[in-house]
Amino acid sequence: MSQNQTLVKPRTRLKPKTERPKLWKVILLNDDYTPREFVVQVLKAVFRMSDSHAYRVMMTAHQKGACVIAVFTKDVAETKAKEGTELGKQHGYPLYFTTEPEE
Repeated sequence: MSQNQTLVKPRTRLKPKTERPKLWKVILLNDDYTPREFVVQVLKAVFRMSDSHAYRVMMTAHQKGACVIAVFTKDVAETKAKEGTELGKQHGYPLYFTTEPEE
């Protein structure tokens, strides 16, 4: 190479990898004490479900012991689970929602 030739290397731009936040499932656990109608009310209030969707979710939890309700980022999932569980407590029911990471 002669002296007046310059080697031009292309610049590589590094794009920061933005990882999507891990998602968490909100799970409704069945119990034998909380009235079905109350569970449906909570699902409608906390999770913005329609009447028929809330009823189907409640029946799935009733028949299978648990039902995944929705998937959110961790903080939203935990907040909604806590809100639903607290509503049950306020009315004297053992209604319980839990969260777990989505695989």
